[in-house]
Amino acid sequence: EELMLMVLYNPGTRLGLMQELRLMQCYLMPDETALRELSETVIEKLKLMTDADFSEIEFPID
Repeated sequence: EELMLMVLYNPGTRLGLMQELRLMQCYLMPDETALRELSETVIEKLKLMTDADFSEIEFPID
């Protein structure tokens, strides 16, 4: 689930992905708690990694 979320919102950089996820959260409805929690988890993990670590993640094409 985390990887799929990253694939959907990844603009190509770690910081860009964090920004896109924060923007997406602004559009969530109050009852979309699972997606909010998932995106928070991904953002926290992205904060802990370096840009080099991020560049090593293999994102599936389809």
